[in-house]
Amino acid sequence: MRRIVVSEFMSVDGVMEDPGGAEGFNRGGWAFQFDRGSEGDKFKLDEVMDADAMLLGRVTYEGFAAAWPQRTDDAGFADKMNSMQKFVVSNTLTEPLTWANSVLLLDVAAVKALPDGPGLTLLGSGALLRALLAEDLVDELLLLVHPIVLGAGQRMFAADGPHARLRLVDATPTGAGVVITQYAREDGR
Repeated sequence: MRRIVVSEFMSVDGVMEDPGGAEGFNRGGWAFQFDRGSEGDKFKLDEVMDADAMLLGRVTYEGFAAAWPQRTDDAGFADKMNSMQKFVVSNTLTEPLTWANSVLLLDVAAVKALPDGPGLTLLGSGALLRALLAEDLVDELLLLVHPIVLGAGQRMFAADGPHARLRLVDATPTGAGVVITQYAREDGR
């Protein structure tokens, strides 16, 4: 099974919904109210540049596919986003997927069935994230915790989700109170 690393923007109270403000959530755009500093920007750049392949749910895929193909930048971030392999988990999308190097998977079972290969980095994709957690498929969590309590919105962890022990690998405060946290599975997988 491929290694799965989850990278998410999260509020202190666990909300991950609409950090950029493009999804119509009435509290959306919260992540960009905070300067994550040069260290936080470097972390996000390195994270994408070091990724082998992306794992995305339908909503995140549709947002990314609408935005990234037209972008270019000097740091190579857009080129990497557009050129890397993307696995999209959805039972409502149909082929062909329009964003380069995108492959449709119908469910989490299809993720499990992928041949061994490069690791997968999951971005956004709340429903898919909770399904992966329920199947005990997440190896590492990279959370950019923002100093805000939203009180409402889609939470990263389901109220009836599985019990999981994690080991803190690193925690680094950056910018205006954003904390980059890295957790690994307690069993070391």
